[in-house]
Amino acid sequence: MTSKKALFPGSFDPFTNGHLNTVERASTMFDEIIISVATNTSKQALFTPEEKKRLIEQATSHLPNISVCLQSFGLTVEQAKQLDAQFLLRGIRNHQDFEYEKSIAFMNKQLNESIETVFLLADEQYSSISSTMIKEIAKFNGDISKFVPQGVNQAIKEKLI
Repeated sequence: MTSKKALFPGSFDPFTNGHLNTVERASTMFDEIIISVATNTSKQALFTPEEKKRLIEQATSHLPNISVCLQSFGLTVEQAKQLDAQFLLRGIRNHQDFEYEKSIAFMNKQLNESIETVFLLADEQYSSISSTMIKEIAKFNGDISKFVPQGVNQAIKEKLI
């Protein structure tokens, strides 16, 4: 029996409690989940890829079947193939996320027929959390502690001081 391995790609700038909740729930469905930290070139990053990787490793350290890597391949489906991941894991907060992710999933399937995308709906309490909003709240010294893991909260405070 082959192990079920999922790749969870994203820019994770920052990694939120919504991301963490998705990973925690998916960790019971897959034998292994690899979180792939990518760079979103259309946004100004708060953290370097290495900082994001370290913060995610810290936030997921209680989950034995989770690892974190930096995306070193151009296409996510190519990275999944290199890592022998059969699934792409994606979190969905709302209908806009669904429409966007559905288009990507269809394209990924055309690029690699053996990859399946698995969508997990965000728990209601995380459905309005976005990394962009968290950074905006933090810039104005708002309390983001209920939106991000403790280590991420501390790292954001240190970055913005």
